[in-house]
Amino acid sequence: MKLFLDTGNIKDIETYCAIGIIDGVTTNPSLMAKEAGDPREITRRICRIVQGPVSAEVIATDVDGMIREGKDLATIDPHVVVKVPFGKAGVQACKALRAEGIPVNVTLVFSAAQALLAAKVGATYVSPFVGRLDDIATDGMELIQQIVDIYRNYDFQTEVLAASIRHPMHVVTAARMGADVCTCPPPVVEALFKHPLTDSGIERFLKDWAAAKGAQA
Repeated sequence: MKLFLDTGNIKDIETYCAIGIIDGVTTNPSLMAKEAGDPREITRRICRIVQGPVSAEVIATDVDGMIREGKDLATIDPHVVVKVPFGKAGVQACKALRAEGIPVNVTLVFSAAQALLAAKVGATYVSPFVGRLDDIATDGMELIQQIVDIYRNYDFQTEVLAASIRHPMHVVTAARMGADVCTCPPPVVEALFKHPLTDSGIERFLKDWAAAKGAQA
């Protein structure tokens, strides 16, 4: 499973890409609004760092506006994936952009039916929002399983990108279900590294080594 970082923060992207675990980045208007500077230049810098798919979202809500913005975003860097919100306009815009060879991430997906429609117009990625479904007492991970099953039935090329990830178990469950991608905010990626037994094991090894060297002195 590919791991994307869900942020527009250059420092975080540099930090985790340097480790070698990040395959791409997803951004959205809310994330980009938190960063100082020109969003286009920030997107360009992210692409240079990641050298992988970088989702940049349109602001328009009408078909023509999405297509126009999508084409413009695609000129920033070859790694840009145009992100459009699901809906009739988004689906139509996705089909038009894909016809021109522009990769598209259909976002704000909350049902298997929506994911099916996105795949039918050739979406590169579909982004079901797991955490937001959990927030309303609906099983977000069950949606991931439904989409994975449907796509396998028909050999769709659209990749399932689990989004709105809140904790490490979302990541593990998405991987077990066969999601193609999981996009996580930096705190969740950081949490993937943590386990108390790893920490205590390292501490024990160091104490044993120090004791052994002390006995030899």
